[in-house]
Amino acid sequence: MIQARSFAHQDVGVFGLARSGVASVRALKAGGARIHAWDDRDEARAKAEAEGATVATWRDWPWEKLKALILSPGVPLTHPAPHDIVLRAQAAKTPIIGDVELFAREIRPDAAGPGRAPVIAITGTNGKSTTTALVGHILNSCGFAAEIGGNIGRAVLELSPPGPKTVYVLEISSYQIDLSPGLAPDVAVLSNITPDHIDRHGSLQAYAAVKARLLRQGGIAVIGVDDAQTAAIFTGLSSAGGQAIPVSVGKVLGRGVFVLDGVLYDALGGRANRIADLTAAAHLPGSHNWQNAALAYAATRSYARDTRAVASAIADFPGLAHRIEEVGRIGRVRFVNDSKATNADAAERALLCFPDIYWIAGGRAKEGGIESLARLFPRIRKAYLIGEAANAFAATLEGKVPFAIAGTLANAVAFAAADAARATAPAPVVLLSPACASFDQFRDFEQRGDAFRALVDKLSVAHLREAS
Repeated sequence: MIQARSFAHQDVGVFGLARSGVASVRALKAGGARIHAWDDRDEARAKAEAEGATVATWRDWPWEKLKALILSPGVPLTHPAPHDIVLRAQAAKTPIIGDVELFAREIRPDAAGPGRAPVIAITGTNGKSTTTALVGHILNSCGFAAEIGGNIGRAVLELSPPGPKTVYVLEISSYQIDLSPGLAPDVAVLSNITPDHIDRHGSLQAYAAVKARLLRQGGIAVIGVDDAQTAAIFTGLSSAGGQAIPVSVGKVLGRGVFVLDGVLYDALGGRANRIADLTAAAHLPGSHNWQNAALAYAATRSYARDTRAVASAIADFPGLAHRIEEVGRIGRVRFVNDSKATNADAAERALLCFPDIYWIAGGRAKEGGIESLARLFPRIRKAYLIGEAANAFAATLEGKVPFAIAGTLANAVAFAAADAARATAPAPVVLLSPACASFDQFRDFEQRGDAFRALVDKLSVAHLREAS
């Protein structure tokens, strides 16, 4: 755990007691703060109280004493409307920050804590989780002690204090950037920008501006330049004198890092040097994963200098749970968990990987639905629609892709497995790639993916019993 000492002997409010909120309570308590906490859930309040917080509804907090409000990233800060606690904090002139800001104040060079360590922060609409995990894997393979967390895995304050070989590798969402004005990563990575979280930021331009702010706050910026928004951010940062490394897939760069025909090249030194054949990385299929690998290489370039060791690390990367993750096979049928695909752009990456797909999709839809996936419909043999988006998705697929309204994930897995088993294709794939948020039926995408895996395991056991 990283102790949050910046509010020692002061009063602080913590609102929202999920993973990062409870970690903030624990870190602030260890740093000597007096904590006032609230969450609507009984279980969450009990956890905070056990960690030493004073639990009371936020309306009863001593606002005249509070030096900061530590806000859960999931609580609306500006759009669609500020939460009432945000308005109360603004009226009291109480600074509103998040757990990542507490982390940033502890590891800055002038902090009184255990010392400074490099920070690599990764953001973007899609690919950031795989890129974050791959950056950590490369660093660990090359002798560093990567501490991986933030919006993936452990909350940032649950990471270990810095040691001699520590590099912090953080996945950072746009919500977290909004609450982290003091985060100045040594390397900031931006994968791509497509419409997402518009309800929280008001417009695509505002969403892109939040992502760009992280790059401006940091040192070296590594930017995927294959979409219009990120290309504009790269141009703006470069023209302002920033250190920016462009990354592209399918386009040769005179200076930068790029992938051509599955081969990773480094052209930052005046000539294009071949680094790795990415087609040999079994758990990084598809051009979207080639972008992730190129971003990870560029982000670690100034730390892991042995390019052969980096290439080896990329090749043996084990993959990321819930992202194009094969979780079972029954006969010819493969079952792939892509629960992390919470929007159409992310689902597109999985649909591109397989030719004969029995697609499980649906949940709480994002703006635009699945219309953008129309060119990939010929790959889908049948769709099984779940959750709130089922009827809307059915309307899009009508006359183009056979579908069934399954309702629940359990029904969808059973229907898809039966249909795929009867298929004549040599390698049918039952693919959970929902193109939706999970919140209508599940706590988060991890719970949804775990449920899918459990259903596949149950089918596998039944198949073995029948075979014996």
